[in-house]
Amino acid sequence: MTASRHISLLVTSGSGPAECQQAVASVLDVMRNEAELLAVDFDTNGARSKHGYKSAVVLVSGADAEAFAKNWRGTIQWRAQSNLRPMHKRANWFIGVFDLPASVRTPERIQASDVTFDTFRAGGPGGQHQNTTDSAVRATHRRTGLSAVAREERSQHRNKALALERLQHLMAAQAAANEAAQKVSRNELHHALERGNPVRCFKGRDFREVKGG
Repeated sequence: MTASRHISLLVTSGSGPAECQQAVASVLDVMRNEAELLAVDFDTNGARSKHGYKSAVVLVSGADAEAFAKNWRGTIQWRAQSNLRPMHKRANWFIGVFDLPASVRTPERIQASDVTFDTFRAGGPGGQHQNTTDSAVRATHRRTGLSAVAREERSQHRNKALALERLQHLMAAQAAANEAAQKVSRNELHHALERGNPVRCFKGRDFREVKGG
């Protein structure tokens, strides 16, 4: 059985303007692509706004989940002229990626009977770790709409169990994010962006990464 762990992250625009919400949406796209390259399972949940996401919960699972998360934790900088306010002089936007603390309350236990399971063929990067049968599983919690994917095991039954487990972790992460959002007025977590020390920097409307900041 594949060694696996789960890491919950909050990708947040903090108290930033709509441009920061655009940056969150772009960061989620880059994260998803990098997760595929590392064969890390990537699940996310967030309410999309007109311009992007104010914040989103990310759950990464798999043996390389920690290596993936380590590359993202901290402040992310996006250098771009605003397409929402063309005359605006500001061209630097900051968002944050934080570990989500455990929720103070235990979320409801998800029952398999409350979940829709869809199977599909695992594909993409991963070499020998990817299987070629229709054994990958997407589990969707019907009431909340949360969904999680498992594809690394050759057994559809095992992937179903993993997807259900990840769905439970994603629900717990969402509960923790909701609690974190309530702390905004106390200048916690969402306001912890360190604007002078980004861990990664992207530039332009095509969101190209700038190595070395």
